[in-house]
Amino acid sequence: MEVNQNMSDQSTRDNSLNKRLEEIGWGLFLILIGVILLVPDVQAPQGIWLLAAALILLGLNAFRYLNGIKMSGFTISLGVLALAAGLGSIFGMKLPLFAILLVLVGASVIFKQLFAKKITSR
Repeated sequence: MEVNQNMSDQSTRDNSLNKRLEEIGWGLFLILIGVILLVPDVQAPQGIWLLAAALILLGLNAFRYLNGIKMSGFTISLGVLALAAGLGSIFGMKLPLFAILLVLVGASVIFKQLFAKKITSR
């Protein structure tokens, strides 16, 4: 009985921490967009907001990992895509973002099913 209570308490703490991390991430993202809108394009490189968004998304998942919370494959994929797009923009390369996003979403759907726990039929 005590083991179940400890697991429940840990799960509650993990959920609470995950919710806090997500809200902090959203706050950082909204501040990022506001600051980018306030700064003229001349002062900030075109892809800097993508790099900052990637840092927020990947940083959020790093904090999840360090705290033993399940990471989000979707936000990791978006973070990697934003990182690639931001670097591409800064170095003058044009990436087909929509096509890359479709490939990442499709791959995540497939991998989710391949690595899901097997369901036993009765």
